[in-house]
Amino acid sequence: MGAPLVEPLSALAAARDDAALYFNATAVSFEGRGVLFVGPPGHGKSATALGLMAFGAHLISDDGVWFRAGRLTPPEAAPPLIEARGIGLLNAGPTCASAPLDLIVDLSCAEDHRLPPRRCVAIHDEKVPLIRANVGPTLIPALLQFLRHGRAEL
Repeated sequence: MGAPLVEPLSALAAARDDAALYFNATAVSFEGRGVLFVGPPGHGKSATALGLMAFGAHLISDDGVWFRAGRLTPPEAAPPLIEARGIGLLNAGPTCASAPLDLIVDLSCAEDHRLPPRRCVAIHDEKVPLIRANVGPTLIPALLQFLRHGRAEL
């Protein structure tokens, strides 16, 4: 498959504060692994997070997330709520105060290829997998499988 295509994490951020990056994004923790959903409004960040929450993920924050010291954290005083479009704000249930960033899902554009190139985001000396996808019927099961078992090395 070749070397992964690497992008800087800062390219996805909305703002910067000293050593922290702020994202107009939603984040959850699934089995201790942090997942950051980025993309424009209305592209399914909250809906995808809500889908993972139905399988046991815990909300970190909806519609705003900080990344500092290698961890995803909610903004100060962020409510433990998640938006369900057409239904309203829902109580998130158990939340997570922070989690390491293990996966980024960019919902702004889908991959053009059936088996796309591996993409990563560079964070200092580490690389975090980046998946580009549109919300669809296989996205949540595929993310669950990815988080539980990883991607095949071919």
